[in-house]
Amino acid sequence: MDLTQVSPTVWQLAFPVGHVYFVRLADGYALIDTAVPGSTPTILNALTRLGGRSRNLRQIVLTHSHIDHMGSAADLVEATGARVLAGALDAPVISGTAAELEPAYTAPERALHEQIMAGFAEADVRPLQHVAVDVELHDGDTVDDWSEPVHVLHVPGHTPGSIALHLASSGVLFPGDIVATMEGRAILGPFNVDRNQAIASFRRLASLEVEALCVPHGEPVLKDAGEVLRAAAPETDWL
Repeated sequence: MDLTQVSPTVWQLAFPVGHVYFVRLADGYALIDTAVPGSTPTILNALTRLGGRSRNLRQIVLTHSHIDHMGSAADLVEATGARVLAGALDAPVISGTAAELEPAYTAPERALHEQIMAGFAEADVRPLQHVAVDVELHDGDTVDDWSEPVHVLHVPGHTPGSIALHLASSGVLFPGDIVATMEGRAILGPFNVDRNQAIASFRRLASLEVEALCVPHGEPVLKDAGEVLRAAAPETDWL
């Protein structure tokens, strides 16, 4: 898989479904999301390419509870001992003590979801393994040990406990699945439990000062990402 440098401290590791991001810390690395189950060897190989070892993965931040984001978290924790951080409202789903809510699919979203599930079946993606959440994150929290301040935003709609991370000083935004990109445009991420809430969360993120947009689906926007977000029309997507 390709490693793309987003900023001096951030790299994207691309996957067919659900990209992940490495962030260099003072004493190791944080990982934003973990792709589908079975992705651990690829992620650890990428960590090695960045000059780290398994013990250098300190944090795993899960933007939400879906399989293409938390899928390899349990294996990575076992391999590295990293702490898991996630939004407080999604933490029970991630740990397996609450059930995942079904999205309210539009017709185009349902067709896309069926296509993705068929691809998972063809690739023999392993069943999801739950993992304990060490730190539950809330709106307005900060995350320790990063090289610059990182602000947590509760951005519900895709899931009840979806979070985004904003590195204000460098202008880097990890929006989770509230935002995707397609053909250079920012679009509303599909498969939302509450579409209107997701649109409101998208608009909140579009109000931030953002230079680089680190989306899990689509290509990252490496320059003038705020303008791309503000030019979007999420109300018209997936109808």
